[in-house]
Amino acid sequence: MTQARKAYALIGAGPMGLAAAKVLKEQGIPFQGFELHSDVGGLWDIDAPRSTMYESAHLISSKSMTEFADFPMGDDVAEYPSHRQMRDYFRAFADHFGLRDHYRFNAEVIDASPLGAPGDGWRLTWRDDQGTHSGEFAGVLIANGTLSEPNMPDFPGKFDGELIHASQYRYPSQFDGKRVLVVGAGNSGCDIAVDAIHHAAQCDLSMRRGYYFVPKYVFGKPADTLGGMIRLPMWLKRRIDGMILRWFVGDPQKYGFPKPDYKLYESHPVVNSLVLYHAGHGDLRIRPDIDRIEGRTVHFKDGSASDYDMILAATGYKLHYPFIDPNLLNWQGDAPHLYLNAMHPERDDLFVLGMIEATGLGWQGRHEQAEMVARYIKGLQSGCPVAAALKAEKQKDYQRATGGMQYLNLPRMAYYVDKATYRKAVTDWIARFRKARA
Repeated sequence: MTQARKAYALIGAGPMGLAAAKVLKEQGIPFQGFELHSDVGGLWDIDAPRSTMYESAHLISSKSMTEFADFPMGDDVAEYPSHRQMRDYFRAFADHFGLRDHYRFNAEVIDASPLGAPGDGWRLTWRDDQGTHSGEFAGVLIANGTLSEPNMPDFPGKFDGELIHASQYRYPSQFDGKRVLVVGAGNSGCDIAVDAIHHAAQCDLSMRRGYYFVPKYVFGKPADTLGGMIRLPMWLKRRIDGMILRWFVGDPQKYGFPKPDYKLYESHPVVNSLVLYHAGHGDLRIRPDIDRIEGRTVHFKDGSASDYDMILAATGYKLHYPFIDPNLLNWQGDAPHLYLNAMHPERDDLFVLGMIEATGLGWQGRHEQAEMVARYIKGLQSGCPVAAALKAEKQKDYQRATGGMQYLNLPRMAYYVDKATYRKAVTDWIARFRKARA
């Protein structure tokens, strides 16, 4: 390895990229960061080129369950922070840990290619206002996020009105006076539908399947702060949490919502009580899946139909790493197959950070993932036996850390893990690395 290739390339300065930059710096691993936007924060900066934020967006988890453990949010930050408060938090995080100087901003990575066999280094190509550039690096850490490439469905028929994806939504005034159909009832879809209710002439919500709805507050406290002190078997946790939901949410089916065809926690719940409130008040009509579209008329699978001026597809996002050959990521099916969602089974110079979802994981869970990877890189360099053990473990047959949970077979769930199972595996490796260095 030549001197010029000793540094690693880190792609992205969102929360995952910043966590990686922090632990790389702490471990003394040289790196060069690349960020498309002019500042840190990733999609949480609504002004970023590929941000998918909208003005009313807030965290769906409470700040105490989301923040980095060594950089808590201040008392002036709301319990469920807005996207602007989150942007400011990540900027403060970067300043506090001295991370900005490690980044090239306004730099779009357009290609990452290995120079030869694993260990021979990588060539990274990027462009900025000065033109196109390239450089050689020891390895690549990809942390460009999972929520920037819209998953736009192919609706049967042709719609003559305005058709947009949720990623194109910014302001409620976009709905003024329009008959609106929101397709998809995940967290963003429900948030946006609530916005539309107050501005649109009419708002309907089309749902392919039912969801479990969770209130933001239970007994006056953020719902995600309750429980967790005792790890219960899943059958008992489902029974207890299901009972609590019935107390605080009731039966969404009486408002027209379809009944979920899966068990609680087999998909991400919707943290939104207002959508139930407005459905119960008749402000929002719940419609089934779309059968076909003719002009401005949408026909639903129950035989009903209605006319709309706008369809907003809140149908999620696809994993998107356009600058690298998917085969290099061990991509299989809907997602790369990586040990603990981060580590390539055969390469020690390529890592994907942040390709992970789990209820309640928070930024600290992602920070732990980055720390495990950074300690692994450092351990390989120093000949640490724990790194050798981790190298052997990640080469075994792929197993996702689901904790036995049968998640829905959907693209968005292809990289979903069980929080407790995942964090235990990651923190166990971190503890072994720390002990080896003691």
